[in-house]
Amino acid sequence: MDTVLDTVVIGGGAMGSAAAWALSRRGRQVTLVEQFGPGHKIGASHGTTRNLNPGYHRPEYVAMLAEGLALWDELEQESGETLLARTGVVNHGPEPLFGDIAAALNQAGIRAEFLAPAEAGERWRGIRFDQQVLHMPDGGQLNPDAALPAFQRLAAARGAEIRHHTKVVDLKVMDDGVRLVLESGGGTEVVTAAQVVVTAGGWTEKLLGAAFPGSTGRGARLPRLRVTQEQPAHFRLADPGAEWPGFNHYPGTGAEYRNWYSPVYGMQTPGEGIKAGWHGVGPVTDPDRRSFQPEPQQLAALQDYARTWLPGVDADSFEAVSCTYTTTPDEDFVLDRIGPVVIGAGFSGHGFKFTPVIGRMLADLATGTRPAPEIFRAAR
Repeated sequence: MDTVLDTVVIGGGAMGSAAAWALSRRGRQVTLVEQFGPGHKIGASHGTTRNLNPGYHRPEYVAMLAEGLALWDELEQESGETLLARTGVVNHGPEPLFGDIAAALNQAGIRAEFLAPAEAGERWRGIRFDQQVLHMPDGGQLNPDAALPAFQRLAAARGAEIRHHTKVVDLKVMDDGVRLVLESGGGTEVVTAAQVVVTAGGWTEKLLGAAFPGSTGRGARLPRLRVTQEQPAHFRLADPGAEWPGFNHYPGTGAEYRNWYSPVYGMQTPGEGIKAGWHGVGPVTDPDRRSFQPEPQQLAALQDYARTWLPGVDADSFEAVSCTYTTTPDEDFVLDRIGPVVIGAGFSGHGFKFTPVIGRMLADLATGTRPAPEIFRAAR
């Protein structure tokens, strides 16, 4: 006889861990299954720094930012962990939306101010500024390696079952819920869940392809999800006395990058140097067959960028980093429910800052409390 469960969360990265936390706070029975072990580096949620960049102007994201800042504080208090270093974030370069961003943030009570390039360079001498600079003091760096265990530990304390090294090898939507075949060190197990929350990152299409066969073709119920291997690097500090905010830079037209281009993001990672990387332009990959090796042309261009724009680092001394992005065509998330399946996917390289809010939104979907905003619907 199959085991019958209430809610199974599939994927124990950031969003799945936050969903388990949010559901457990509502007294729901939750089972979180994760195919890899704690702290693994195979997906998108590892490492000790992610920028909390408040640089948004669309109302849905600004509202999530405001809620997220409060929820990160709440999570820190509840867990006793320090999860956010409030270094501030500076965005700079010829980005025409900076004015709209500053207005939207200030209206929401999130601080944003323009600085002259000379003033910014004096405050943060490790970065070169040549155009407009938008300083957002409420931003900073989040710590995934501390946040994920905190979410899971707090969920478990409220009765959630956390199962690592447990892979979903089959998922079928049935009349009475969702039938799952699980594989773990203990063998194969069949369970029926009243509902599932799928937060599987780069494995989302692999997992849901059979359940929603139109999701990757004509008549799609889900937007296409593009999985890429992203390749930032930690550069060695060359100026130990410099102060570092998080930063995002729009360095120009991109003509010099041979038909690919993106903004550059970065931050200081204590003990590892200054992390910098291109955004969402890494090679398409199969998450089960990644090389974990940087693409040489993009790595060389990143070093050239560091030589020009980051005078506080040694561009020839670095450690490459590898992670995945799972990106939708419009870079808006998928937060929706289709029958008994709740989907959280397509966080497009900018989702981590919203993790506790996304957990709340997925819990809303799972409990039927309220839908997510229209921009996050699967069919769009």
